[in-house]
Amino acid sequence: MAKMEVKTSLLDDMIGVGDMVLLEPLTEDSFINNLKKRFDHSEVYTYIGSVVISINPYRSLPIYTPEKVEEYRNRNFYELSPHIFALSDEAYRSLRDQDKDQCILITGESGAGKTEASKLVMSYVAAVCGKGAEVNQVKEQLLQSNPVLEAFGNAKTVRNDNSSRFGKYMDIEFDFKGDPLGGVISNYLLEKSRVVKQPRGERNFHIFYQILSGASEDFLCKLKLERDFSRYNYLGLDSAKVNGVDDAANFRTVRNAMQIVGFMDHETQSVFEVVAAVLKLGNIEFKPESRVNGLDESKIKDKNELKEICELTGIDQSVLERAFSFRTVEAKQEKVSTTLNVAQAYYARDALAKNLYSRLFSWLVTRINESIKAQTKVRKKVMGVLDIYGFEIFEDNSFEQFIINYCNEKLQQIFIELTLKEEQEEYIREGIEWTHIEYFNNAIICDLIENNQTGILAMLDEECLRPGTVTDDTFLEKLNQVCATHQHFESRMSKCSRFLNDTSLPHSCFRIQHYAGKVMYQVEGFVDKNNDLLYRDLSQAMWKASHTLIKALFPEGNPAKINLKRPPTAGSQFKASVATLMKNLQTKNPNYIRCIKPNDKKAAHIFNDALVCHQIRYLGLLENVRVRRAGYAFRQAYDPCLERYKMLCKQTWPHWRGPARAGVEVLFNELEIPEEEFSFGRSKIFIRNPRTLFKLEDLRKQRLEDLATLIEKIYRGWKCRTRFLLMKKSQIVIASWYRRYAQQKKYQNIKSSAIIVQSYIRGWKARKLLRELKHQKRCNEAATIIAAYWHGTQARRELKRLKEEARRKHAVAVIWAYWLGLKVRREYRKFFRANAGRKIYEFTLQRLMQKYFLEMKNKMPSLSPVDKNWPARPYLFLDSTHKELKRIFHLWRCKTYRDQFTDQQKLIYEEKLEASELFKDKKALYPASVGQPFQGAYLEISKNPKYKKLKDAVDEKIIIAEVVNKINRANGKATSRIFLLTKNNVLLADQKSGNIKSEVPLGDVTKVSMSSQNDGFFAVHLKEGSGAAGKGDFLLSSDHLIEMATKLYRTTLSQTKQKLNIEISDEFLVQFRQDKVCVKFIQGSQKNGNIPTCKRKNNRLLEVAVP
Repeated sequence: MAKMEVKTSLLDDMIGVGDMVLLEPLTEDSFINNLKKRFDHSEVYTYIGSVVISINPYRSLPIYTPEKVEEYRNRNFYELSPHIFALSDEAYRSLRDQDKDQCILITGESGAGKTEASKLVMSYVAAVCGKGAEVNQVKEQLLQSNPVLEAFGNAKTVRNDNSSRFGKYMDIEFDFKGDPLGGVISNYLLEKSRVVKQPRGERNFHIFYQILSGASEDFLCKLKLERDFSRYNYLGLDSAKVNGVDDAANFRTVRNAMQIVGFMDHETQSVFEVVAAVLKLGNIEFKPESRVNGLDESKIKDKNELKEICELTGIDQSVLERAFSFRTVEAKQEKVSTTLNVAQAYYARDALAKNLYSRLFSWLVTRINESIKAQTKVRKKVMGVLDIYGFEIFEDNSFEQFIINYCNEKLQQIFIELTLKEEQEEYIREGIEWTHIEYFNNAIICDLIENNQTGILAMLDEECLRPGTVTDDTFLEKLNQVCATHQHFESRMSKCSRFLNDTSLPHSCFRIQHYAGKVMYQVEGFVDKNNDLLYRDLSQAMWKASHTLIKALFPEGNPAKINLKRPPTAGSQFKASVATLMKNLQTKNPNYIRCIKPNDKKAAHIFNDALVCHQIRYLGLLENVRVRRAGYAFRQAYDPCLERYKMLCKQTWPHWRGPARAGVEVLFNELEIPEEEFSFGRSKIFIRNPRTLFKLEDLRKQRLEDLATLIEKIYRGWKCRTRFLLMKKSQIVIASWYRRYAQQKKYQNIKSSAIIVQSYIRGWKARKLLRELKHQKRCNEAATIIAAYWHGTQARRELKRLKEEARRKHAVAVIWAYWLGLKVRREYRKFFRANAGRKIYEFTLQRLMQKYFLEMKNKMPSLSPVDKNWPARPYLFLDSTHKELKRIFHLWRCKTYRDQFTDQQKLIYEEKLEASELFKDKKALYPASVGQPFQGAYLEISKNPKYKKLKDAVDEKIIIAEVVNKINRANGKATSRIFLLTKNNVLLADQKSGNIKSEVPLGDVTKVSMSSQNDGFFAVHLKEGSGAAGKGDFLLSSDHLIEMATKLYRTTLSQTKQKLNIEISDEFLVQFRQDKVCVKFIQGSQKNGNIPTCKRKNNRLLEVAVP
């Protein structure tokens, strides 16, 4: 892998001018063109001396990789091309090696990339400082504080999708080795008015959208929130979704960051509960209501939102409701309570929301500081990073823009002072005479704003504290009186007549000529925003909350600590914060990053000259260059200067043996550079004019080309000589290898020829030996064959003789056997009787019977009554015996099987047998019931408390308890009933209540009718004239019809000694009160699937459709 080429100076391969101090000529147009040229080539960083100009590229560039970090690590500031890493490394090394506290000031307007620049600075410092478990934990906490503060303090604006709406200053503390120990964060002026109202095309703070998008449903339910943005008045809907921003993923990042920083779970929960409460405050609306005394007061329209807010915060609903409707004013020992009209109520609601959110943000900063602060008390080195609003000039500028621009005036003042101070100190350090530099001092503008007597902020505070009617117009009148003659203050209503006819300046505005240009401020809202009042009733209501965090945010609400003194105004608080910040910055070595936004479209590759020109003016960049160039435009240490330009002088090339300063003097004298163009310091050479530097660069470039040609010539000669020597050496090696190969080839040929001759001789000898062996073998085989034929002849003769002898012996044996048989028969004939044949026959039969029974013993089938296997009949005369044995065996094994039954099982099988006799081949439903056991008690009446009343009413043993459907003759619809069969009665009861509807003695049941089809309908016919027959017969439907009919049949037979008539027909009559109705069963496809349905056709016909 080729080694990466590293630049040795920012002047190498320079696109445009890397350092604006060297720009020639220095004009506004040349300044912009140089920035544009570098921007078009993806060079987004440019220097003004030690100041870095950063242009937002609006795209990802491959210049922030770990390799780039290593490239800029421990390198001289001007050694490589301009980069934010170079400034970060310079600041870190000055802090680590020279023990100087540093601060990095990042300024620019919204969308210029200030927040990203601060992240890059922190990530670079985290990458180059020490390692270790504790150090890594501190670095991780410092880096993870950014996502938390961005979520709660950043918002989408028309200029920037992630605009910081607060100023942030972080002090990172290091030990003597340069390892981070911790940090402290300070925040300035959160734009809390954004909580209640956002300009068109902008969003509220990120955290509101992140919670609604990324929180789980359970978490939202706990916070009493819904995911729909349109449900909340404080959220603007026109920009609720931002392209390229995943609020759900960012929410998970924020929760993870809070955990890393050190937030406990209950603290995180409390923070999100406060955010939810702020969001729901915007949904509280008021309506006017007149009192008896004629005063107007406000009432809350819908109290559901108020109720949920109180549940979230733990505040008594009545207390908070009163705080929104009344205001208590205390003066000495008196308390006066006044009602709030609708406008005042809305003001109180918004003031509470703004204060609640801003105090939560301040608490977050304090809590993060507790986690990231240094744990040791050793002396620390400090690097501060300031990320604060840039100078703002909008169409409508209000109080927020006024104090932001005041802060930028102070930063510009300290920038000029520290830059001049740094220049003067370097000149003194190098022994060069210091000359006074003319520059614009903006102290007069700062005094116009912050003067304790006549400053704008002082007069604004005085107007807010003045008794009587105070409005924005009275404040403007006071400004016109006091500041009319100030050269940087303009107002159409002032005493200065030059602005009376200035139509570009409205009557309700004033204009200040800042260092960056003129800004016109709308005076509307100055007094209210400076007062930033929160009614004491609301503070006390918040303090009464059971929510720990909310109670801690409003300590002034404690009745025991009531302070009648007016709280400080927003302007005075910010002025004090800026003064503290300036004092802090003056104790540190400053490093500057000026951020510029190339276009308003937030698009890559677009450079708007007018927009960039506007930012260059209000950032004072040209002024900065002029200050740097007022003395000497370029300075460089002697060693790198001599190393860079030594090839321009024969005395210094290629090596200078003496001191570096002497070598530079010889070099400059040789080049005949005028003495007024440079000065020699103690360690550096100072060049006054950029043209001199560019002349040196042109001479160096030409000399490098000459040296390159010389080096190329020498290299080519060396390469040709080396190639010739290599070819010569190769020829010798090739020749020696060829001679060796030729000798080896000759030897191989001789060797192969000798082997061939040897093989032929060996073959001839082998063939000769083979012929001799074959002749000897043929002789041996001939003798063997002759002997074999002789032995065969001898054997056949002997075999023939033996066969003849064997025939003779066999004939003798046969004759002897016949003789003995004849002799025995003659001897037995005198003992033979006439009935011997019958006995032999009986003996034979006896033996056959014995054999038959023994075989039957081994072939007997199983003892299962359903096993129909039986051995085959062996003899025809045993046919009747075989069938009788089969019958006897079956009867015996059935008896054996029955003997195993319990009484309960016998009863069940008797019922099954009875059902078979009643319904087999008669009812289509019967086959399905064969495999189902008859349970009887399908309802556990004795165990179910629901049927306690029914159980108490029935004293007899229940034979069957089942839920049946009773068919209504009027419409054919079914009603659920409980069917109970006891020893003496049939009962129907209500399924829900358990009340008995009908009770029929078994003696009154005359017949049961049912169809032959696959349905569960049956009719219970009652005896005419009986007490139970008043309402007529029962038409019922059951899923256990076969079981119910069988048990009813057996029970009736047992009690009345008469068989119950079971009628199976597809058409039968049923008596309903005085009428007889025909029930007819038909086949048909049903909409209800396989469920039979009953339908009333007319007064005399009920039709049951069976699938």
